[in-house]
Amino acid sequence: MGNCFSCFKVPLPPSTDTNQSIALEHKDETMELRGLFPNSCQQSGPFVPETYVNGNKKSISTLSTFNNVGSDNCGPVPSVQNNLRLPRGFYARLQPLGRSGTSSGLNLTTEPKQQKEPSENKLNALFDQYKDPHEDAILADGIERLCDDLQLSPDEFKVLVLAWKLKAKQMCQFTRQEFIKGLKLMKVDSIRGIQVRLPEIVQELTVNNELFKDLYRFTFQFGLDQTSGQRILPADMAIDLWKLVFTIREPPILIRWLNFLKCHHIRAIPKDTWHMFLNFVESIGDDLGAYDDAEAWPSLFDDFVEYENDQMNQNVTKDDIMKNSSIDKD
Repeated sequence: MGNCFSCFKVPLPPSTDTNQSIALEHKDETMELRGLFPNSCQQSGPFVPETYVNGNKKSISTLSTFNNVGSDNCGPVPSVQNNLRLPRGFYARLQPLGRSGTSSGLNLTTEPKQQKEPSENKLNALFDQYKDPHEDAILADGIERLCDDLQLSPDEFKVLVLAWKLKAKQMCQFTRQEFIKGLKLMKVDSIRGIQVRLPEIVQELTVNNELFKDLYRFTFQFGLDQTSGQRILPADMAIDLWKLVFTIREPPILIRWLNFLKCHHIRAIPKDTWHMFLNFVESIGDDLGAYDDAEAWPSLFDDFVEYENDQMNQNVTKDDIMKNSSIDKD
């Protein structure tokens, strides 16, 4: 007769002899249909097995076998829902959604990951690894060793970013207070932590104008020799620092500006000129044609624009001469 349980319509438990005979008639009709269609168990709608089979009450575990039909059968029987009665108190034992519990295995709440506070003991120990034997500061040799451990070059942009985050007042020097306070604000207390955090800060600088402006202004002060009371940057130092700070967000005219400074042997860059240069490149964009000499720009910018315009006119003149000479030859 086969094992296809879904092909049987199981009658309700008999209450009288009449009901029993009716059930037998239903069973005979079902068997006749199977004889007509021996290779098919399809029917117009699924038969849902009752909790009574042939007059015997079946437990839930017995009914679960209907869903475990073998590969040679017609497939799983739809799950029993309406006729299953769960034990009293079953839902009371379930954990509410959103709460963690071993009984349900569900935890739909996501706790925010709190960043661990840096350890001051670790920070002091880290500082002591690089500090100078005679001064309570990390000097040139210590900074070079620190950069080696960070796998960075001392003249790399990320080192400038680190000095900016530490608010270092002097190039090639980190005091204990600058080092510990700065790393606390960065939420790190190890070499690995610094390595992970620096690229994140660089990414913030690429999209945040105010942050980059703060770094740009810091760079001028960082380049001064504080011990001698220096107030303006030597031109060669300013050129190197412009190249460094514009590792990201480089303005289109930067190379022409630096070449102008070299060609005209500019000796020093005042603080106002340094600060205004960022506004200058943001105002004129890619084309010097947007420059307005009526505005209160430093005179060095006027000289630069005039020089660039002369260079452009000379190039146009040379092109015209070459073009005219070729026409004459023809």
